[in-house]
Amino acid sequence: MVIDGKEKPHTLFQMVKDTLPKDIPNNSIIAFHDNSSSIRGYECSALRPVSLDSAGPVHVGNQTLHPILTAETHNFPSGVAPFPGAETGTGGRLRDVTATGRGAYPVAGISSYCVGNLQIPGYDLPWEDKSFVYPSNLASPLNIELRASDGASDYGNKFGEPVIHGFTRSFGQRLSNGERFEWVKPIMFSAGVGQLDGDHTTKGAPEKGMLVVKIGGPAYRIGIGGGAASSRVQSAENADLDFDAVQRGDAEMENRMNRLMRACCDLGERNPIVSVHDQGAGGNGNVLKEIVEPAGASYDIRKVSGRQN
Repeated sequence: MVIDGKEKPHTLFQMVKDTLPKDIPNNSIIAFHDNSSSIRGYECSALRPVSLDSAGPVHVGNQTLHPILTAETHNFPSGVAPFPGAETGTGGRLRDVTATGRGAYPVAGISSYCVGNLQIPGYDLPWEDKSFVYPSNLASPLNIELRASDGASDYGNKFGEPVIHGFTRSFGQRLSNGERFEWVKPIMFSAGVGQLDGDHTTKGAPEKGMLVVKIGGPAYRIGIGGGAASSRVQSAENADLDFDAVQRGDAEMENRMNRLMRACCDLGERNPIVSVHDQGAGGNGNVLKEIVEPAGASYDIRKVSGRQN
């Protein structure tokens, strides 16, 4: 960084990382890399399935489990289409939990919202300015609070993850200098708590001959434009494009994916997963590069098998 003509000795990210001491013992297992952070846990008694290829009983076994936490926001999707936007906020964050290390276990979720003045009919609040105009291409703050909350809970319920914590903020005022200060574009904050097997904390390095495998549901023509749409200037003229760019959630399919991931993790030292990343709005162009770093790979997308079992 060069500020006022003077080059600074540290980048912003280096300054953030300096908050984690390196010269004294600490309880950090994963920090500033991977899909979640992790702190040191304990060896504990855990329920493990007797068989991983069919339904059956579980038994109590010893397992070192580290608590993990991840968080992200889904602001643009929840502002344009609150219910499906918040659904995929929960679903996308769940993939981050699952893709930690060589695979991890989701436990519980956190959902939070920051919006502008609610303007609740029949419930006047003295600080809310009725003259404030809101973009026609975005949902109203009140609708976001109601529908986004429904979407996050709906996805968690269908997947099997309870929402155990959250917060909400509503704010919008005209400052003394005439500037309007408000969350016109909302914040939908999603965080998740999980558990990571102590044997699976470090991703393996890619090697020649390894298989790159994608699991999940079919990719329909929804979410057209993906993450690029959130970087575009939103307006009433491209409202349809913004709505089409919001992905739609499929909690049932992600539940199936999680069962497969969990079965691999339950294998302990025999876990076949070397490294795992989640595919989000960036699509193939993002995740296929991440999974083979730093070795690199040559892909022929036209030869990717789309077989369903």
